[in-house]
Amino acid sequence: MLNVVVLAAGKGTRMCSNKPKVLHTLAGKFLISHVLDAARSLDTSKLCVVVGHEAEQVKSALANDEVVFVEQVPQLGTGHAVQLAAPLLDERVPTLILYGDVPLTQVRTLKRLLAKVDSRHLALLTVQMSDPTGYGRIVRDAQGKVSKIVEQKDASVDELAISEVNTGILIAPTVALKKWLMQLSNKNAQGEYYLTDVIALAANDGFGIATEHPDAQWETLGVNSKAQLAQLETIHRAQVAQRLLDAGVGLADPMRIDVRGDLTCGMDVFIDVNCVFEGVVHLDDNVKIGANCVVRNTQIGAGTEVAPFSHLDGAIVGQKAKIGPYARLRPEAVLANDTHIGNFVEVKKSTIGEGSKVNHLAYVGDATVGAKVNIGAGVITCNYDGVNKFQTIIEDGAFIGSDSQLVAPVTIGAGATIGAGSTVTKDAPANELTLARGKQVTIRGWKRPVKR
Repeated sequence: MLNVVVLAAGKGTRMCSNKPKVLHTLAGKFLISHVLDAARSLDTSKLCVVVGHEAEQVKSALANDEVVFVEQVPQLGTGHAVQLAAPLLDERVPTLILYGDVPLTQVRTLKRLLAKVDSRHLALLTVQMSDPTGYGRIVRDAQGKVSKIVEQKDASVDELAISEVNTGILIAPTVALKKWLMQLSNKNAQGEYYLTDVIALAANDGFGIATEHPDAQWETLGVNSKAQLAQLETIHRAQVAQRLLDAGVGLADPMRIDVRGDLTCGMDVFIDVNCVFEGVVHLDDNVKIGANCVVRNTQIGAGTEVAPFSHLDGAIVGQKAKIGPYARLRPEAVLANDTHIGNFVEVKKSTIGEGSKVNHLAYVGDATVGAKVNIGAGVITCNYDGVNKFQTIIEDGAFIGSDSQLVAPVTIGAGATIGAGSTVTKDAPANELTLARGKQVTIRGWKRPVKR
């Protein structure tokens, strides 16, 4: 168990935005939400978020995250932020400090850091940088032990040459941390209370200061501008693509896939270029996703093929179905095995039975469609009267001719045939042909108008 304090009070001026920096998104999720998810993976007993700039926006965005908020006004540095959180911390467990704008730190790295702390040791996450400009330097004594951290503006020429830098992420025994926080001074170039000054105080008290390094430098990168956010988005995308490739997923181009949630795949899945996956998506064995598709909160059964430019949102698709191109499945669309949903077809809140086909330019909404039904081009289920929505039932084996309108509530019986161009307002009996057309009339001798 441990306390986690996430610092999220900064304005983020270089983002050039009215939104707080930590509420900008990476892979479809708030920057700070990535951090909170990592914290929850560490058996956290107390999760505290320090807010400041646009505090109410941050609180509102995280209202369902079960965190404790502390407001930092005025903002007098990182040490001051943790001072404000200190009264909330459980002294029986250590405290981990994280940052709401550093979204890619891996849980495995934090677990290694956590393993190095005890009642007489704290631990820092540090990284070697070829260009350490702007970062606090890790100063070690003649025995190689960490003695202090010096910020860029306060560093000497020799200290500026140090390439090992502080990431800001640390974990410490809470009783000692509270003591050191109360000893901080703001006599420095920025007039702020630096959390990093805790390191020198710990060394003076004879505490051991362990260090841990991330597997990759990008784990410690923060976001201060839209350019940096785009850089981290690219890094994240590459990491997700590599995990998919390692799991056996075929990607036409690993740099042209966006996963903004949780994508799981079976064996021999193939994903073409420029596809976006949002929320929770599962692709079963041998699924093929064509180029430029958007798939959100959807399950797709084995052997199904989704043709390019299709949009699936909140759908469940059975095995060996064919979807698209340019198909749209809206929430609560449930398709059985061997179904066909063709180009420019929209399905919403409807079940489509096994072997049924809706191949062209149709809308099926609030409907129950049986097995082996054929719905022709231009068919519409008229489910909405402007106030209420009604159900259309199409039973097994029915054939709905092109350009027909089924005005709900209505039932089309099993094996029924609806003649093309019909507007059906009453139930159609099973195994019969139903026509509902106006009488065709030819006007003899009629002449088209002539342009003068």
